[in-house]
Amino acid sequence: MDSPSSSSMMNFYYNEFFADGDGSTDEELEQEAVTSACQLAVRYVNHSRRPEAPKNKRSYVERDRRAAHERLMKDYFDEAPTFSNEVFRRRFRMSKRLFLRIINDLEANYDYFKQKPDARGYLGFTGIQKCTSALRILAYGNTTDINDEYLKMAEKTTRDSLEHFCRGIIDVYGARYLRTPTWEDLQKIYEVHNAEHGLPGMIGSIDCMHWRWDNCPTAWRGQHTRGDQKGPTIILQAVASQDLWVWSAYFGVVGSCNDINVLEQSPLLEEWISGKAPKASFYANGNYYPHGYYLSDGIYPRYSIFVKTFSDPIDEKRAYFKKVQEFSRKDIERCFGVLKQR
Repeated sequence: MDSPSSSSMMNFYYNEFFADGDGSTDEELEQEAVTSACQLAVRYVNHSRRPEAPKNKRSYVERDRRAAHERLMKDYFDEAPTFSNEVFRRRFRMSKRLFLRIINDLEANYDYFKQKPDARGYLGFTGIQKCTSALRILAYGNTTDINDEYLKMAEKTTRDSLEHFCRGIIDVYGARYLRTPTWEDLQKIYEVHNAEHGLPGMIGSIDCMHWRWDNCPTAWRGQHTRGDQKGPTIILQAVASQDLWVWSAYFGVVGSCNDINVLEQSPLLEEWISGKAPKASFYANGNYYPHGYYLSDGIYPRYSIFVKTFSDPIDEKRAYFKKVQEFSRKDIERCFGVLKQR
């Protein structure tokens, strides 16, 4: 519809109100002219005004949190659950006893994992639901909206639960499980490794592993891709003892690095150079040694804290040491295998 022009408006007024023929009085003509002019002005304004965009109201999805909690308890946590402990360990990547311990510790230290009413007065999600949601994302690498069907948890709530879960684990257990060994720990480690492998003064085994990073951002793929690896990876340097206890872990070195490049950047070497690393002396064959050592492969430098094997043993004693050293280094390989599986 075209907007009326000024000339057409004047012609309309003259023919309609000022032309003779119907015998109307001047007062009536003036009143009709004013009324029609107002109506035409309203039509013109409505025609020239931009149409208002419809306001989209946010839709509310009714999620039955209570039914989701009861279903979760019936499947895994009742006295006679639907799924066995073996299925629970495979799906949660840990035992049920450890999972319940984590929930109790998080609920005791953080109000976020306690069940509380929302603004409407309805009870929110329980700590078991939030921890289950976070573990499903971590264990399977799923997206944050995958838990909406089973746990009835929205995408934002799942993302917040994952963030609070990771921060809570680091704050609650980091001081114990993410630390360097103390002098008392080193004495116990010496005893265990001497009894298991016949190597006094052994702290653990050190090695690096490339961890496949499938969800690496496109802008970072070139930084984390090496020629001998299919796709981007994250390098993990770890020190593990015989019981698979990881005493040191260093992640995320950028670039085409090998074990030496990662070692030079890791805090493990910096602590030894600066003298901050805990030390415990030991005796071997009647000789005194001021600190322990790590078993490593041949690529590591010739430092006193690294004990490597012989590439070409020339006598029976060196051949026996090579056999024991390579057998003992299976601890770190076994640790990497367990981490990949879980």
